[in-house]
Amino acid sequence: MIKTDAALVLFSGGQDSTTCLAWALERYSRVETIGFDYGQRHAIELTVRPGVLAALRAHKPEWAARLGEDHMVDLSLISALSNTAMTEDIEIVMQENGLPNTFVPGRNLLFMTVAATLAYRRGLNVLVGGMCETDFSGYPDCRDDTMKALQVALNLGMDTRVKLETPLMWLDKAQTWTLAEQLGGAPLVDLIRSATHTCYLGERGALHDWGYGCGTCPACALRARGYREYAGGAAA
Repeated sequence: MIKTDAALVLFSGGQDSTTCLAWALERYSRVETIGFDYGQRHAIELTVRPGVLAALRAHKPEWAARLGEDHMVDLSLISALSNTAMTEDIEIVMQENGLPNTFVPGRNLLFMTVAATLAYRRGLNVLVGGMCETDFSGYPDCRDDTMKALQVALNLGMDTRVKLETPLMWLDKAQTWTLAEQLGGAPLVDLIRSATHTCYLGERGALHDWGYGCGTCPACALRARGYREYAGGAAA
């Protein structure tokens, strides 16, 4: 059932956010997107975004009718404040606090706050993000409790009734691939495989069965394992 609610999707150009965007296009009557340039090491994701958006518009006429304006926001202050493997050319390692140094403190909190501010101005009452705590690197700002608490804080602080939706929160990566197939069939799976970008190192040299990437960083490892589990299940 298509809802009359209007949604703003946090869209990076990666697998998860593209799946979330397709999910929102199936669900809401009006959908806009927001992306962030925060000095990320894998800035290639910003380059692929327009092509993915164009492909989604071409995928279904109803998606084209529902997909509205795309917004790009400069959040380079994040890289100025952070010293992480996501914003600097340093080796990806585990830290003493048990988190990989790809964790960017406050990133998703800031993303959602900026998105809520834009949604307020644009008359959009749903925020959609690809946060997940099933297959993830342990980032605390991807957890369900964090998103629920943030929803409360945003609504109190802005005197509004915005809803935060995280459709991937309890899905592993294989299930995320399956969701994409359910939403848009094999063509959407192939679009996500070949057009989106997830690799932390920004590698887009060789196209693997699961997509582009270095194949060794945590993001590639999750994506590759999930795709192969999905493909194996589909073949069975």
